[in-house]
Amino acid sequence: MTKAGEAPGTPSTPAPELRRLGAHGPLSPSIGLGCMGMSGEYYGPKDDAASERLIGHALDLGVTLLDTADMYGLGHNEELVGKAIRGRRDEVLLATKFGIRKADGRRWNDSSPAYARAACEASLRRLGVDVIDLYYVHRLDDVTPVEETVAALGDLVAEGKIRYVGVSEVSAANLRKAHAVHPIAAVQSEFSLWTRDVVEGGVLAAARELEISLVAYSPLGRGFLTGTVRDLAGLTADDFRLGNPRFADGALEANLPLLDRLATIARDHGATPGQIALAWVLAQGEDIVAIPGTRRVSYLEENTEAAAVRLTPEEVALLDSAFGAAHITGERYPAAIMPSTR
Repeated sequence: MTKAGEAPGTPSTPAPELRRLGAHGPLSPSIGLGCMGMSGEYYGPKDDAASERLIGHALDLGVTLLDTADMYGLGHNEELVGKAIRGRRDEVLLATKFGIRKADGRRWNDSSPAYARAACEASLRRLGVDVIDLYYVHRLDDVTPVEETVAALGDLVAEGKIRYVGVSEVSAANLRKAHAVHPIAAVQSEFSLWTRDVVEGGVLAAARELEISLVAYSPLGRGFLTGTVRDLAGLTADDFRLGNPRFADGALEANLPLLDRLATIARDHGATPGQIALAWVLAQGEDIVAIPGTRRVSYLEENTEAAAVRLTPEEVALLDSAFGAAHITGERYPAAIMPSTR
């Protein structure tokens, strides 16, 4: 962390190791930065100036993978990231997503080729860049064959508008179909100690068979795994977690005992529970990158330092057991927006 007497932005935290995305994709830090929470619609009010400073500090620390999407803040998040990286574009591995649309109080998925092109053009304008490094289809809709979506993204690669193609929250079958059309560098899915759907559903196995990397979002369980969210009193009225099944209706209290094993291992390492949770994700394989989100410099530095924590096989096994699905109360999303992983 930044020490007294150091100039702001001085990187005293070791940079995360680099891991390649896919067989022939870009190098990425093992810890990236999820920017979703900076747009004020999920975890409390936004502060653009503070978020811009935080993104700059992330780059100073070697946290160069920045993850955004066009639907975060209805374009605000991309504009924020674009402004924050102005003058430093060459340092950034810039990832954004399309496929979730919101308007007039409605939310729906659209992975059609026509929308893929229109959304990409709009994202390029908001980000203020000529090319997007990693472009994901955020969600597949119910009618467009994944092959058609990925073929359209392949056209955007050929035109120099995106460099690499990614998919998010897809099934193992559709991951294989997508990769058969155009090389997929990364599949982005929720993955943490208490969310292992990609393992149980065979997505991670398929990704490894095809040499596709996993980019793990919400690796800290939306803050639960840090051990700092022990009741709902400190959450703002618009906080997404108030309606999340694992936090609401007594589920948070039921889940709190899960943290005991995490806290014990953290003490043994002189680390925080959140760092142990991130270390567990990274320990699952060198083809995995984590993108925890934060709006605080202290948490950014803490997350980055987690890349240096090494768990023993015995500790990994203990955590695997302690956070088994049978011990977890609540689904990971409300039913209305639960990803279908089509």
